[in-house]
Amino acid sequence: MLTIDQRKMTVPGGGVHRGDGDSSWFRRILVPVRAPDQAYPALAMAARICGMTGGELRLVHVRTCDPPLPIVGRFYLATPGEAAATMGEALLAAWACGGPSATTVVVDARRGGVAAAIGLQAAAWPADLIVLTRRPRPALSHLVRGSAPDQVMRKASCPVLAIPPAKMTGSTAPPDPWPTESGRRPS
Repeated sequence: MLTIDQRKMTVPGGGVHRGDGDSSWFRRILVPVRAPDQAYPALAMAARICGMTGGELRLVHVRTCDPPLPIVGRFYLATPGEAAATMGEALLAAWACGGPSATTVVVDARRGGVAAAIGLQAAAWPADLIVLTRRPRPALSHLVRGSAPDQVMRKASCPVLAIPPAKMTGSTAPPDPWPTESGRRPS
């Protein structure tokens, strides 16, 4: 088994040379999924790359938790059922984008350790590429806390492709949950 250190880029934006004569074009792609609707641009791009290379996807959902308290223990923001539902929706979205073979992983991490958990999963699998969606955030929050995609880029042992979020147009916007004949929401 090759380690992360045995990989090197052959050309910028090109394939990954593993050192054993087998040159591949990003065949193992990891996509972090927080919510399927937010991750859809990354899922679509990863499915497209997998379609060109015959690769496979690994979808990773990180369940965040608060540090343990002496009385109650850990508090997870998402239950295992909610995490499974999130991964099921993400698998359906990946299948709709072209249907590459995919596996899912749910990982537990503290709030500040999400990027490290994604980086560890990428190294353990081992991923050739991480594709993630950048969420729009106010500039002040970037200065104070940074962003998970920025932290993943710093901590990952493989290339990271950051996709901008999809712009909502009339054709891509979700349907109005309160349709009326006049087109306005009921008051």
